[in-house]
Formats: sequence, structure tokens, C-alpha cells
Amino acid sequence: MRLMGWLFIAAVLVGASAWFWGPVAAREWRRARIRRQPFPAPWREVLRRRMPYFARLPADLQLQLKKLIQVFVAEKPFIGCAGLEVDDEMRVLIAAHAGLLQLNRRGGYPGLRQVLVYPGPFGVTRERADGLGLVHEGRQVMAGESWQQGQVILSWDDVLSGAADPGDGHNVAIHEFAHQLDSERGPANGAPFLGRRDAYARWAAVLGEAYARLRERVARGEPAALDGYGASNPAEFFAVATEAFFEQPQRLAAEEPALYRELAGCYRVDPTAW
Repeated sequence: MRLMGWLFIAAVLVGASAWFWGPVAAREWRRARIRRQPFPAPWREVLRRRMPYFARLPADLQLQLKKLIQVFVAEKPFIGCAGLEVDDEMRVLIAAHAGLLQLNRRGGYPGLRQVLVYPGPFGVTRERADGLGLVHEGRQVMAGESWQQGQVILSWDDVLSGAADPGDGHNVAIHEFAHQLDSERGPANGAPFLGRRDAYARWAAVLGEAYARLRERVARGEPAALDGYGASNPAEFFAVATEAFFEQPQRLAAEEPALYRELAGCYRVDPTAW
């Protein structure tokens, strides 16, 4: 009976392992098959015309990014809003910015269920409490949003303008996909998954100090490497810092070297070398 009991436990453990690893293995097999396919020539043309940033990347990262684009387009549904018909140009350019944040990393936005694309800026209703505690509804015009429930919403016009100038420090697609990374393990708070438990204390200290400095500069009306919108809260600070990291790396590294090092460790790339 004792032997039979151990055999039963072993069978349960094997079954549980197969249940857990089965879908993971199937997903990796499917992704490997997608990555083996040639990158379509029309997609290369989209990157050439619409994403000057792509030409800056070293050859190995260009190849890696193309594979990430293929997997993203295959796995993530794109939904056109306000009458927009989504085409391959939209899918490829948006996927390219999503993939930029995944170079040398593993993950692939497991919580992202769909990408919604509007033709241009879109309106959303927000609730705001005043000083008396009364809640008011207001309408805001947005270029992008990221929801923890698994949606990224983007204005196509703003995606195009952000991609066209890869050095202005403003890119709505990079910004929103940074939020998506930040919210993978809970509400966005400026602390994405870092891979090691002991990395969070240094991350919190470095980003907290840089966040405080940005808030002081914004209050004094002084220019900074980071957009003032990053002073809104830690989640926005992380997204704005990610934009600057990829689009203005030399300036960010000079002004906030410790912050730059933390972001380089998180994203596992060094854009100052491109």
C-alpha cells in the first residue's frame, strides 16, 4: 500500500507538471516555428519608411526585433476603432515598438490581450474629485492608454509622428508598452518585473530619487531630460523615462546616470552605443 501511495503521488505530480508545462512548450514550439519564417519584404519596407530608429540598431538586434515583430503580430489581435481598418503597416509599426522593449528579454507581454487603434487622438471620460470630495466627470483627449486588463489603446496619427522623429524623446507606443510591462504583476507603480528580488531595493532608491528631482525641476520650471509629465506619479515617471532611454539616451545618461544604468539593466540594452 505504501508503494502504491508513492506511485499515486508521483503520477499526480507528473500529471500536474504536464498540465503546467504542456501549454508553455506548445507556445514556445509555435513561436519557434513563426521565427523560422522569412520576414516579409513588405514589412521590411514599413520599417524602412516608417521607423528610422530601426536603422540605428546593430544587425543582431535588427534580426531579433524582426522575429519579435513576427511573433507579436501572430499572437496579438489588433482592433480598429472609430471606423479604422487595421492593415499590416499598422500592425508591423506598433509591433516594432512593442518589440523594442523586449530585446534580449523573455516574456512577450503575456497579459496583453489586444491592441486597439484609433485613427487619431480619442476621448475618454474620467472621474475627478474636487477639494470638497465631490466627484466630477470630465472628457479628456488621449494619444494612448494602457489598461491592466490587457489592452493597449493607441492613436495611429500619434504612433506615426512618434516613430518619424526617433530623437525627440516622445513616443506614445513606447510609453504605453512600458505601462503594459509595469502592470504585468499588478497595478502600474513604476516597478516592472526585474527578474531578481534583490534588484528592487536599488531600483526603488534610484528611481525614487530621480522622480523627486524631476518634480522639483517641474515645480521650478526648469528643463530636464525627462518630460514633465513624468512628475505625475511613479508609473508615468517610468514610462516617460523609458521614452527618454530609447530616444535620448546620451542626454539621459549624462543628466541621470544612475537612472540610465537601472533602465539599461531592466531592458538589457545600451542605446548610447547605437
